[in-house]
Amino acid sequence: MDVFGLTALFFAAMFGCLAIGVPIAIALGGLSAVLVLIFWGPNALSMMVLKAFGNTSSFEFLAIPLFVYMANMLERSGIAEDLYETMYRFVGSLRGGLAAGTVAICTIFAAMAGISGAATVSMGILALPAMLSRGYSKQFALGSVAAGGSLGILIPPSVTMIIYGLIANTSIGKLYAGGVLPGLLLALLFIAYILIRGKLQPELAPALPEEDRFTWREKLVSLTGLIFPLLLVVCVLGAILSGFTSVSEAAAVGAFGSIVATLIKRGFKWQMFREAAETTLLVSCLIFWIIIGASAFSTLYTAMGASSLINDAVIGLEVNRYVILLAMQGLLILLGMVIDTVGIMMITIPVFLPIILALGFDPVWFGVLFIINMEIGFLTPPFGYNLFYLRGVAPPNVTMIDIYRSIIPFVFLMLLGLAICILFPEIILTLPRMLF
Repeated sequence: MDVFGLTALFFAAMFGCLAIGVPIAIALGGLSAVLVLIFWGPNALSMMVLKAFGNTSSFEFLAIPLFVYMANMLERSGIAEDLYETMYRFVGSLRGGLAAGTVAICTIFAAMAGISGAATVSMGILALPAMLSRGYSKQFALGSVAAGGSLGILIPPSVTMIIYGLIANTSIGKLYAGGVLPGLLLALLFIAYILIRGKLQPELAPALPEEDRFTWREKLVSLTGLIFPLLLVVCVLGAILSGFTSVSEAAAVGAFGSIVATLIKRGFKWQMFREAAETTLLVSCLIFWIIIGASAFSTLYTAMGASSLINDAVIGLEVNRYVILLAMQGLLILLGMVIDTVGIMMITIPVFLPIILALGFDPVWFGVLFIINMEIGFLTPPFGYNLFYLRGVAPPNVTMIDIYRSIIPFVFLMLLGLAICILFPEIILTLPRMLF
């Protein structure tokens, strides 16, 4: 069987396995092992084992469980409650202020936690009931929480960027620097949309009544709630972007800082630490099993020469290079609807990255565009993670149909942000060039 036939067989079998519910780690690793065994014999299986061990034992991968642990501790620390109280006092008097403030909190939380679920769950518990009880439209409130929470995989210290950087052999520090301005751009687009629509349709997002508003003294007192978040952001991001520490070392600082913050805010509770550790173990094991399966896939893919063959075939097409880039973006958005983020990266990066480099695009720029696509995938049904996070903490009268409807305008805003970053690459590349 030639390379094209083998590639078609593999991808058909893999998507068939995913369609019947086989975990992606098994679909990638199991199929790769079977094909290696059939075409190259049992001796070749040792190559896959060595490659998987080499990948997963990398020092840089240590940042993943540390950042996941940090996010889990922050979710339990009480910091989210302090941030919400500060936002509530300052912007609650604006039409749409609670929703816009929720996006702002999610942006700060994203710069602390590195994953999407922490902000989505925290704001789903705190902000969503507050908005609904004050007459906010169900879709308006749900959409602001889901969209704001999705910023966690774009704004550093993003765990998703660590995985992308290691797979694509791209500087994680440069990816982090490149993600800052696009993350802020999307946050500003969300906030602008919320405030403009709140102004045009005040019944969707009413302002707080006069009797519930706060004095300037009460507002200024609430600013103490920003001390811990800002300290953590400066320590973690400052250390990475300044080059003072590696990503893994900064993750250790962040994990320790989250423990200190939790001790000060909530006091020592063994149950809290145990729950955070158990959740970290489960999430990290899930990620690493997918990485192991994908290592098997990349080993097979490289060994059979499919990478260079597909690369040559695409480069040989007589089309503008931006047409190929847009086709990739569209495919990533479609995959984001049905496959988890790590799985998409493992499947597509070995195929896409050589093509991107051959076309002359900057790998950091493409990496950030890739992450924005993954962020869109967090909101698009049926597989969007944030939709399920939100459903898990939403009141009983909120249905999945309500959540699906709520994210429609925010998905379009993300597509607008993606288009802006494609048209103006300097939005992504300015900070990496300045800092590195």
